[in-house]
Amino acid sequence: MASTPRRQRTPRSSLSRERVFEGAVRVADERGVASVSMRKVAEHLGVEAMSLYHHVANKDEILDGIVDLVFAEIDLPRDAADWRSAMRRRASSARSVLSRHTWALGLMDSRRAPGPATLRHHDWVIGCLRGAGFSIAMAAQAFSTLDSYVYGFVLQESSLPFDTPEELEDVAGTIRQQFPADRYPHLTEMITDHALRPDYAYANEFASGLDLILDGLERILDGPGGPSGA
Repeated sequence: MASTPRRQRTPRSSLSRERVFEGAVRVADERGVASVSMRKVAEHLGVEAMSLYHHVANKDEILDGIVDLVFAEIDLPRDAADWRSAMRRRASSARSVLSRHTWALGLMDSRRAPGPATLRHHDWVIGCLRGAGFSIAMAAQAFSTLDSYVYGFVLQESSLPFDTPEELEDVAGTIRQQFPADRYPHLTEMITDHALRPDYAYANEFASGLDLILDGLERILDGPGGPSGA
């Protein structure tokens, strides 16, 4: 009988906090964040669980660390021409990163001991908005609105029951068979005339929705009550 392949063992001398966190991210990516434990991370790294305690205190510290690694992956563009471009690029990068690490959605803003990458990310976003003329209250609202949209879009996108146009057509066909078109005319129109277009992709909705939010923030900034319109 063929033996089960084993992970290559990591020499204890080469173990570090960074290696522990990187291993924990891979465990979360492969099995979900609920599987992240001292034992599972040690197993992934090919070491004894006790070895991890030389570098991290407990599971909570690992969770803090992997959230910080996710934030570190998000692009913070310093060469953007204006705040809109910077926020668009940051939001697009966040969506891409979170699509790879969907387990992080429930952890991003829940940690009580945020790491340096998390703090740098938050400070940069607030500073970019403040530099554009947003008041601190407006910057906080803009930050919250943008992240709520990004997180919500990633969650919805990852939950869709289709990945390809063919799968979407199958799902749409099943839905249409289950209800009469004359009773739900608007839903029928959206499925037939929008979602089933040959060039349709749900992912394309992200940029349009993001621009709606940025347009609204720009109107507030430039309006009579905003700093630019005062």
